[in-house]
Amino acid sequence: MGLLVGFLVGLTGVGGAALLTPVLILIGVNPSIAVGTDLVYNSITKLFGLVQHWRQKTVNVQMVKYLAMGSIPSAVIAIGSLHYFEAYYHNQEQIIRHSLGYILIFVSLAIIIRTFVEKKLRPNRWQMKPLSEKKTLTILIGCLFGFIVGLTSLGSGSLFAVAMIYLYRMKTSEMVGTDITHAFLLVTVAGMLHIGYGNVNYMLVGNLLMGSIPGVLIGSSISAKVPTRPLRTVVAVLIFVSGLKLI
Repeated sequence: MGLLVGFLVGLTGVGGAALLTPVLILIGVNPSIAVGTDLVYNSITKLFGLVQHWRQKTVNVQMVKYLAMGSIPSAVIAIGSLHYFEAYYHNQEQIIRHSLGYILIFVSLAIIIRTFVEKKLRPNRWQMKPLSEKKTLTILIGCLFGFIVGLTSLGSGSLFAVAMIYLYRMKTSEMVGTDITHAFLLVTVAGMLHIGYGNVNYMLVGNLLMGSIPGVLIGSSISAKVPTRPLRTVVAVLIFVSGLKLI
């Protein structure tokens, strides 16, 4: 499973969490364990990308800071709320499952938008403004998507990437580097909280990494030879169907 997910991520650039978390739940892994395990797994895989982009100097540090100011506290609130509901109402798994379903549908649409709109989009008034004038907006985006990531482990890449396309004017390499760096900080904090609550299967993390690291390398190496737009669309449809199944 790790090999397949890693291969698809390397080939299409579509986020691993949107592929992995629903599969784990559909094969019988407890939803809270699936989310916690995916966040820890995601943190380790994002670290490799972060190091590469840091070397290439393709990270907008100021933007990472603004996003993290909103997303990290928001993710902490989401995870704390889940624990509260489990303690008092014992419905954490139901909340996670339904939230995942709706967010997967949203993520699948975000991937399609990114695939077909990214290169055609003309600069708009928001893109033309400097980042200093969009500080509050950036923090609010972080708050909204950070809560979603804390709740479901989804969206640390795909949702933030769509926001960057529409609201910020950046080179593709800088957008990817900024996205990965922020996602690493966000999923690491969220993953540590899930570790604290005992929601991580370490054996599963290890097995997934053993498969996904070679999978990403293989997928990345042939991505230039394969048309990725149709593949991204197919993956988005699979994610959409997974969302419907979870609802």
